[in-house]
Amino acid sequence: MSELTPTEGARYLLELERVDGDSAHYRVAIYTPDATYEGRALLHASGSVDMTIQAPVELAELLATFAKLTARAPHPPWPARVLRWRGPR
Repeated sequence: MSELTPTEGARYLLELERVDGDSAHYRVAIYTPDATYEGRALLHASGSVDMTIQAPVELAELLATFAKLTARAPHPPWPARVLRWRGPR
């Protein structure tokens, strides 16, 4: 169990791997009390996101929202780490 595993809800993590011009490559993960889902995301300064992760749709959609908000923020620099938590619905 990771130190990021919540007792309820989900934690969403984006960790910067590298920057290519106006785009940034991130390792992404979603931590829930019962599972961890990992993938990759490519964030573009235009605000678009290309993401690959095998997770339940509702979790992946919220991760995509966080990634898009990160992509739309002024750059440079790209943030090294973005961590968000959302409680159960």
